[in-house]
Amino acid sequence: MTDNIERRGFLKRSATLGLGAAAAGTLAAPAIAQSAPNIRWRLTSGFPNNLDTIYGGAVFAAERVKAMTGGKFEIQVFQAGEIVPGGQALDAVAGNTVEIAHTCGYYFTGKDPAFAIGSAIPFGLNSRLQNAWLYHAGGNEAYDDFLKDHGVMARPGGATGSQMGGWFRKEINSLQDLKGIKMRIAGVAGDVMSRLGVVPQQLPGGDIYPALERGTIDAAEWVGPYDDERLGFYQIAPYYYYPSFWEGGLTIHFFINPGEWEKLPEEYKAALDTAFHAANINMQALYDVKNTTAIRSLVGKGAQLRPLPRDVMDEAYKQAFALYEEYSQKSPAWAKIYPDWKKFREEGFEWFRVAEFSYDSYVFGAQAANQQ
Repeated sequence: MTDNIERRGFLKRSATLGLGAAAAGTLAAPAIAQSAPNIRWRLTSGFPNNLDTIYGGAVFAAERVKAMTGGKFEIQVFQAGEIVPGGQALDAVAGNTVEIAHTCGYYFTGKDPAFAIGSAIPFGLNSRLQNAWLYHAGGNEAYDDFLKDHGVMARPGGATGSQMGGWFRKEINSLQDLKGIKMRIAGVAGDVMSRLGVVPQQLPGGDIYPALERGTIDAAEWVGPYDDERLGFYQIAPYYYYPSFWEGGLTIHFFINPGEWEKLPEEYKAALDTAFHAANINMQALYDVKNTTAIRSLVGKGAQLRPLPRDVMDEAYKQAFALYEEYSQKSPAWAKIYPDWKKFREEGFEWFRVAEFSYDSYVFGAQAANQQ
């Protein structure tokens, strides 16, 4: 009888303590939430909002940051041109007009060719190796070390995979056919193509179709089937070439003002980094789904798929690596980053030839032959 009374007393005391702990927990949560600051950032995109996948990478990240911080940290996303034109996004971040931008580093190679090496350069890394280099082989650190002299820092925040080689009004059968062609192509890729006789033109995505329509350019590259179909290039330039040797694995970055970053609580920095990682993976996955459907649609609408001629590829390869050596003489930043990048590329390609390339080559060929 005494044992039962003592046991009931213990259970009663335990229940009281439990209720007290639960009450303390419910009181603590709002206190923690109230201590977190309300922060509002503005983000300028390098892309128009009708390109929902590439522009949408910034929206995706902003939504997740807001959710992870209970609505305390909000990032308002503006399309290119709403605050500043896409080509001024980097300067807007450095000057603190906005706290963050979402765009491609190679758009700013006029400042220094090293801007491109963090995003994509001709005959560079595929998307898997690009992520490996950036996240775990010193790429992010090397890129940020360069960027600090330009007043920004960066994090990967989107990927397209291997892109297409662009739309041409006329068929390209040899290297000679490129001579004098006016082509929308940006950055280092434009430098390489100019050595093949192309006249490169740097235009934002929204200006490409009107330029093709007016005949002020003869060819254009953008991303791949999904975006290209939305932009309507097939209606004017029917020859669709592959691959884009200049973008084997593009990384789009979030460029951040370092001073604003340092003001953030550690929890908010972690939320941003998590959202950026998610945006990087999500964009690639979306393109892999959407391009699968879009390429079939484009062919059904009359697009003429063509591989770039071998002599074009071979000469471009030769000229690209000659150009990189020249950059090493002109750009201290390039000279610092490029040797380690090139070593990683060589070793990564050696490994990928063993398993990835062997597997892909066999199953792609077998499926095409057997339709299974």
